[in-house]
Amino acid sequence: MRRLEDFARVKLAFLPTPLEELQRLGESLDIRLWIKRDDYTGFGGGGNKARKMEFHMVEALDAKATVLITTGGHQSNHARMVAAVARRFGMESVLVLKGPIPDHWQGNLLLDQLLGARFEFIPHEEYFQKIDERMKAQAEEARNRGLVPHIVPLGGATPLGSLGYVNAVLEMSHQFQEMDLAPPEYIVTAVGSGGTQSGLEVGVRRYWPNTRVIGISVSRDKAFFEDRISRFATEAGELLEWPYRIRKEELWIEDGYVGPGYGMPSEGSVAAIRLLADMESVFLDPVYTGKAMDGLLDLVHKGAIRRGKRVLFLHTGGQPSLFAFADALASKA
Repeated sequence: MRRLEDFARVKLAFLPTPLEELQRLGESLDIRLWIKRDDYTGFGGGGNKARKMEFHMVEALDAKATVLITTGGHQSNHARMVAAVARRFGMESVLVLKGPIPDHWQGNLLLDQLLGARFEFIPHEEYFQKIDERMKAQAEEARNRGLVPHIVPLGGATPLGSLGYVNAVLEMSHQFQEMDLAPPEYIVTAVGSGGTQSGLEVGVRRYWPNTRVIGISVSRDKAFFEDRISRFATEAGELLEWPYRIRKEELWIEDGYVGPGYGMPSEGSVAAIRLLADMESVFLDPVYTGKAMDGLLDLVHKGAIRRGKRVLFLHTGGQPSLFAFADALASKA
């Protein structure tokens, strides 16, 4: 078996990130509730993508890349992270984003601009048909300018990128041991491209075999993510030479909290954002963590997560996008 330490990484994230108990909210739900603060990974505005890019950047640097190309929505945390990593290493970045040319450059889009990214926008209705060809076209254009392109997949979601969250489970295992606490019975995370949950699935099988991962989809249906995450997780296990074959029927994925669609606030996510700010002074975002917390709250209320259980909520970051949704979040009073 290979160890995580056997894989080369480019240090980006400020690790370990804090792990703290949300005592007031937990008591109101009659559960023990902790939050893993991966919004505090620090680099490039923080968030879960820093852990994945530590592995992806090894490939880019080995290839002597001079421009990074990736994709996402208008408020993509991943796109912002790729732009930040590119500037750190003196590279250019090209972001091929889903949606029209924006009227207002706010939230992550503003940070992308500050980081010197170049943009291409694909209309919503054409995105899934055109995205692969447009990223390849951007790579070809870069070659014609004498640059060396490197395409980073959507969300950094690959078996290699998933190792970032295998490592996160090991990190959390040490933190719970230091607090003399048993591992949580559930980890709740947002699922946007699948790489975070796939890493968590491998990590819990290795370090916390009695812990279930609950993925709250923020974009696609359950069947899509079952196929994608089971494949990524199994291939991540193969990279590590660990004997894990994750079947899709073993996964717990909820797809009832997407709301109007990816990148659009839902009634539940707005309520969850306000609740966490009010009770714990924690800021969530409307695209990912607000919907994930909405799912957690509802699963407790429905009894799918029973009272008295130990639950860990993974905060994957995204606060910069809050400012792009002021109209939806601000009090109308």
